[in-house]
Parts: sequence; C-alpha cells; structure tokens
Amino acid sequence: MKRMPLAERGISTSRLVLGCMSFGGEWSRNEITEEDILQAERAVDAALSIGISMFDHANIYTRGKAEETFGRVLKRKPGLREKIVIQSKCGIRFAEGSVPGRYDFSKEHILKEVDGSLQRLGIEYLDVLLLHRPDPLMDPEEVAEALGKLKSSGKVRYFGVSNMNAAQIRFLQQALPDRIAVNQLELSLARLDFLDEGVHVNQKAGTAVHFSEGLLEHCQMEKIQIQAWGPLAQGRFSGRPLTDEPENIRKTAHLVQQMASEKETTPEAIVLGWLMKHPAMIQPVIGTANPDRIVACKDAERQSQLMTREEWYTLYVSSRGKALP
Repeated sequence: MKRMPLAERGISTSRLVLGCMSFGGEWSRNEITEEDILQAERAVDAALSIGISMFDHANIYTRGKAEETFGRVLKRKPGLREKIVIQSKCGIRFAEGSVPGRYDFSKEHILKEVDGSLQRLGIEYLDVLLLHRPDPLMDPEEVAEALGKLKSSGKVRYFGVSNMNAAQIRFLQQALPDRIAVNQLELSLARLDFLDEGVHVNQKAGTAVHFSEGLLEHCQMEKIQIQAWGPLAQGRFSGRPLTDEPENIRKTAHLVQQMASEKETTPEAIVLGWLMKHPAMIQPVIGTANPDRIVACKDAERQSQLMTREEWYTLYVSSRGKALP
C-alpha cells in the first residue's frame, strides 16, 4: 500500500488532521472560558476516538487563544503529548495601528513566534512548523538561519509551508539543509482548481483557472505531504443550507447525500474520501470543533478505497458544473 509522504519522513500520523482554528472562542482579546476549554476537550476526544493523532494550529488562530486552549487540554490529559503530532504555523501578522496586515518571514519574527507557540501550548517542541503564507520579502538564507536554529535547539523537528507554489518551494528549498515536509493548500470538492489546472492544458478554459502549474506533481515527486485546508467546503455537501449556492453545488450535494445513503456512511466521509482518493495521498485538515461532525468523518479513508473511478468522476464533473473538455 502506498505510504503517506509524512511517513517517508518518519512522522507517524493519521490520514486525517484536526484543525484547531476555532479553539478558544471568538477572534477577540476576551479571556478563555472554562466552556472554551471543555469544547476543545470534547473535540480532541472525538478526534482521538476516530484515530486522529495530528492537530493543526497557527499562532494567529483566535489571536493565540487556540494554542493556549489546546495547551490547557494537554495539561488535563497527562501523557497525550507523546502520542500525538502537533503542527503550527507562523508568518502572518495582524494590522497594528497604521501598519497593515502583512507577512513576515524574518528570522527575528519566526524565532519569536515559535517561542510564543511553545509557551501557549505548554510543550517543548513542535513536530512540524509551517510558514503560513508566502512573504514577498522572503530571504531564503535568513529563513534557513531561523529554521536551523530551531532544529538545533530541538524546538521544531520538521518544517513545511502553506499556500506556496512550486517555484516558491524550490526557491526556499535550495537554502535549507532539511527537506520541506508539508504544503498546506485549500482543496475540496468545491475548490477544484487543483484538478482543473491539469485537465485544461492546451485549453482556452485554462486561462480562468487560478492554481499553480505543476504544484501537485512537484510535491509528489519531492515527497512533500499535501494537506488540504477547508476539505469539507464549509459543509456545502453535508447539510449546510444551500439557498444561495449555484445549481452545480446543490446538485452535487444531492449526489453526495445519495451516495452516502447507498453506502451506509456519512456525507462527510464521501466528501473527504473523494479528496483522499487522489494519488497524491492528500491529508485533509478538518476545521470543525463539533464532535458530531468530527466523528462523522471516521469512515473517510475506507470510502476513499471503495470509491470507483466512475463515482469519483461523477462527483468531480457534477461540482464543475460542466463536462470535461
């Protein structure tokens, strides 16, 4: 059986990841409440119950409260840290006064933010650190200095990126001694550019596709784990009201529901299974804290194995809203 790229790097993890972006309540400076902690704990328990062992964070999620809340959950669960993989991100900075929101891959910022994440999480190291969004002012040599210091100090074990194209990855990689392990991208049954970019080669329709040419192929050849954020498409195919959605999305939601019923599984498992069937071994990052929705994803890997090419293409073409060229 084909192995996940992370396994090739020695990172033992699950096929699904729980995204912790909503932990800690509102994106405000309000204090973390006991209910926030209990809600996060229920989400973590639900994830563990279906075999999820990897948890995704970022220093900015709910303005740092997501990491802090997760850290408090870890304190209540002695021994859990050693059984899970914790991933976080840095590089996005909020607006401050007259200074706009921006990206920052400077050595000083990376080192400072990793220390902040470790403090909020209450842990000694991150398994994986991702650079959150491409910084136009990125100096690969400076980034390499920061990552090298984090690696030598034991604060981070593996490094990756998020929302980067193939050229940006190659540009950064040439300065790094360690191989980039992850690229996290928005991919879902409602976000099909990653597929349309390939099927529209030599087609005028391809000019309307906004995805990086050759990115999937590059990641597969370099054994970079592709992670998908937003893989459930904000519930478009699993129960969310679709009054304002276009016909192709409504039709596809019906197909997903029908397929789930026929296979005696959940719509979430069908949507994720569709994504996971791709040979790139895409690893979905589930962005919900609702325990019921988390558990509803349990059957995703099995559905990816059971899904036929015909079923996969039926969902793809339906969501495209038009026939393939």
